[in-house]
Amino acid sequence: MPATFRDRPYGQFNFRVNLGPGGPGPDDFKAGFQEVAGLGAEIHVAEYRPGNSKANAPMKLTGTSKINDVTLKRGVIGDLSTLWNWWDAVRKGDQNQRRTVTIQLMDEQRQNPVQEWVLTDARPIKYTGPALTGKGTDVAVEELVLSAESVDLK
Repeated sequence: MPATFRDRPYGQFNFRVNLGPGGPGPDDFKAGFQEVAGLGAEIHVAEYRPGNSKANAPMKLTGTSKINDVTLKRGVIGDLSTLWNWWDAVRKGDQNQRRTVTIQLMDEQRQNPVQEWVLTDARPIKYTGPALTGKGTDVAVEELVLSAESVDLK
């Protein structure tokens, strides 16, 4: 975390992803993602109004929380061992494939993380290969969607 308050926000383009034990580290090109989307959480609010309440509005009760799924996108680099094999192991029922994934927003010098999201017990739930077209010039991009048990902000 930054030690002092800033009067301008950090840019969104300096970030690192660590796919946890068994995966590539944040400085490995295999974890060089183009985009991370969906970081967030929600708290469900239940409305309840007893029949004998004098108020004509329900009370709001805090319920369970839900962690959003996180989507990682990267250019196809011909490396199957990082994303596909992890997804494939989960698909085949391997319950030991949950990882602690960290996403760090870096300062302008790319030396220090200024904020870090920690996804606990994350596992891939969806893999999408690139859209291929003979007329395009865009980079082939694959994506992996992760589902986590919890998210913490450091």
